[in-house]
Amino acid sequence: MESLKIAIFCWESLYAERVGGLAPAATHLAQTLAQHHEVHYFTRGWIPDQTIKGVSYHYCQPQGNNIVEYCNSMSLAMVENFRRFDAGRKFDYLHFNDWHAVQALHILQDRNTVLTYHSTEYGRSGNHFGDWWEFKEISGKEWYGGLIAKRVTAVSAALKNEVMQLYHVPDWKCDVVPNGIVPREYQARIDPGEVKRAYGIQPADPLILFIGRLAYQKGPDLLIEAMKTVSRDHHDAQLIVAGEGDMRQDLMERAKDMPVHFAGYIPDSAYVRLLNACDLVVIPSRNEPFGLVLLEAWSAEKGVVASNVGGLSENIDSLVDGVKVEPGAGALAGGMNTVIDTPQQAVALGKRGRKKVDRVFRWGPIGGKILETYSRVAA
Repeated sequence: MESLKIAIFCWESLYAERVGGLAPAATHLAQTLAQHHEVHYFTRGWIPDQTIKGVSYHYCQPQGNNIVEYCNSMSLAMVENFRRFDAGRKFDYLHFNDWHAVQALHILQDRNTVLTYHSTEYGRSGNHFGDWWEFKEISGKEWYGGLIAKRVTAVSAALKNEVMQLYHVPDWKCDVVPNGIVPREYQARIDPGEVKRAYGIQPADPLILFIGRLAYQKGPDLLIEAMKTVSRDHHDAQLIVAGEGDMRQDLMERAKDMPVHFAGYIPDSAYVRLLNACDLVVIPSRNEPFGLVLLEAWSAEKGVVASNVGGLSENIDSLVDGVKVEPGAGALAGGMNTVIDTPQQAVALGKRGRKKVDRVFRWGPIGGKILETYSRVAA
């Protein structure tokens, strides 16, 4: 394929404002495409424009009294920056990520546009429809983006079905393109006992790790309830909960007198150390369009117990490279006990997961799939 000029619009990135899994997904895709194409990344941040690993990052500083106003302001600033670099050779493809930049998509809808759904507001709200105005505004933007984009992608078949049902995106218009991973970023040579001691945990104690937003969608409350059963069956089992969110105070109340350690927000370096020191990663989500934590755990060769939902359900072969359970405290406890009972099984699950990462979730082939979607825009 001849060299293309590609614009990526995303409200977060690895090198400025970062919120969650969208940052590594969009940033690594941009870096993959930049190996053979000219890539410009329009995002927000309070730093000067810069070029990293072949990608030109263009920043803006939006303002707003709420998230919807803020993202509309961001979209307008993104378009202004975009037009500065659209002179001369025009951009071949414009790739938007999630709802945040839909106002920019609206302004530029006559171009070759692609919108990637990484999740939906319905899913983030715990698979139910909200009455608050922000839910309606954001859901409306998700619907409108799917309507006007020339092509749509979703990070899993489950999410594709969700956007088809919620927003009536036709099947022919939507491609499934999963997220990828850079495995070496999640591997570290550490002394597991030393890492455990730093959190007040004995080196021989089985360590269970949860990382993510402390929000209903992610199911941390189910995990705390499950831990009550696990603690009765394995008195030495310990749980570290890493992340922040609205549920934190309630979760801490529920976990009183339990072997649960709330680490709060942790930087990437601390996360990688914990990931490599733990004995089991648990992903108890009620809704999970993809589940990037799964790939991170597999990259570190860790066994995983996960809810049988969304992308987790699609990507895990149960009892081969992970354990899938129905979302609920009882099922989670059963899955966790099964793995803790047989530590050698956790090791085997993690090693098979690592092999699957190499087969399926490398960024090179995934970048190729995105390029195939781009080619369908102009077809």
